[in-house]
Amino acid sequence: MSAEKSESSFRVNQRVHALNDPRRIGTVKYIGPVRGYSGTWVGVDWDSGEGKHNGSINGVTYFETKAEKSGSFVRGQNLSSGISFLEALELRYRSDSTKEEEDEMYVLSARNKRVAIQLLGKDELQDRLSRFEELVGVSLSLLGIRSVGPPQQISTVVPNLKELDLTANLLTEWKDVGSICEQLRNLAVLNLSHNHLARDINQLPSLTNIRVLVLNSCGIDWTQVETLKQSLPSVEELHLMGNKLRTIVPAFSDYVQGFDSLRVLNLEDNCFSAWDEIMKLSCLKSLEQLHLSKNNLEYIFYPDNNVGCDDPMSVSESQGSCFRPFKSLHCLLLGANKIKDLASVDSLNFYHNLKDIRLSENPIVDPAKGGIPRFVLIARLAKVEILNGSEVRPRERKESEIRYVRFVMSKLQLKTEEIKQLHPRFAELKYLHGIEDEKSPTVVAGPQKMASGLLSITLKCVGASIGERPPITKKLPATTTVGKLKVLCENFFKLKAVKPRLFLLEEGSPLPLLLDDEMSSLTDLGVGNEATVLVDEEA
Repeated sequence: MSAEKSESSFRVNQRVHALNDPRRIGTVKYIGPVRGYSGTWVGVDWDSGEGKHNGSINGVTYFETKAEKSGSFVRGQNLSSGISFLEALELRYRSDSTKEEEDEMYVLSARNKRVAIQLLGKDELQDRLSRFEELVGVSLSLLGIRSVGPPQQISTVVPNLKELDLTANLLTEWKDVGSICEQLRNLAVLNLSHNHLARDINQLPSLTNIRVLVLNSCGIDWTQVETLKQSLPSVEELHLMGNKLRTIVPAFSDYVQGFDSLRVLNLEDNCFSAWDEIMKLSCLKSLEQLHLSKNNLEYIFYPDNNVGCDDPMSVSESQGSCFRPFKSLHCLLLGANKIKDLASVDSLNFYHNLKDIRLSENPIVDPAKGGIPRFVLIARLAKVEILNGSEVRPRERKESEIRYVRFVMSKLQLKTEEIKQLHPRFAELKYLHGIEDEKSPTVVAGPQKMASGLLSITLKCVGASIGERPPITKKLPATTTVGKLKVLCENFFKLKAVKPRLFLLEEGSPLPLLLDDEMSSLTDLGVGNEATVLVDEEA
């Protein structure tokens, strides 16, 4: 059903795919002769970046490409301008499928993960799917859909459709999207990812039933999002991953208004670098989840003068801004950014309902870059219940807070105000857990005093060449350095030709913490009582 055309049938900026391969999608950039070759050629800039050149041949530039080798010249008969929605439906669900095609039957989730369609009882399922009126969920991804087809036929063919995946097709016009949605009155979930849609959204009707809209990698900017907002009165989830967004541009004020039902906003894998831009979203009153992983954010802050009032728009300029930003937000994903300061971590405490936080793959939590371990994060984040995807249980919180207090106490050489600034929760946690100040070192340390300074540490061998050894639990002074502990491990496990490498195994942390500073003590590193240290070997 692919639409083959001659070169003269194409136009510049048209979306096309390679004949018989709808996964190879590109944009027409040139139509005409090429010096040294006969006939008319179509110059295509391929989305995948897999071409032959940059639009230039033999010193002559015919068109520009987005990548160094994403362009190529193709004969018109080797390209397809796509098929209609109903043709794609027939192709996907009524034609016999090969094993390879079945492997390609998947739905892209909002986070760009493949969710396979299970073909259980193929004949029975095929019979049911061929009865289009019974379909409630359809995946038409990667089929080269370019148009709606005959007017008002979609509503007759698939009247009960609720979920539709149109990922990576050739759709460019919002009026076609609107036509599809208008005909599908029950449609609630729509995925348009990897379609290069036009900037003009004015022809889009009100999509009152759409609850989830996925526009990942569509090249959309925030001005278009503001226009879209008028057509999405009921949207609850909006996914905008991979759109190279750098700024938020509200339509009528300093803050984004509307989106009254929006609970989830996914802005992962974009180009935001300033938290000031994110604050423009802080008046979205129903927003519960904000996904910002894989951006370029370097810091976070809470506006000090904005506490006490829910709506900044209700306060006069003379009073200044006074509102509770992100008042419904309970999940904030900030993984894989560039956050490196403790002040940013501490500022998260001021966001009223924030309980689920992701900070993994930031310099602040990378030990190799001077980052802090999990127990310090838990202690500094008073309300966090899920950290980096792992639940913070009451026992882990208590142990983390006690470890943190003792860790700070071991460093106490600062004035009270400096401690308050560098460790805002120190005094609170010290009082909460009833931890007393260390007595003067001039006091004679008797056996009981010595015992109180000992930590129970379990040492567990994991090195391949060390062999299987039973774990050993030892009482060690909290002042034991990493270097001294390595020597003790060599003695305990009788390691002769092996140089040990130590890791602290922390509850809830996906990876153990490397203990590589031989001068640091167990207290310095926040190693608490009943901790487990893994004994590996140097590579």
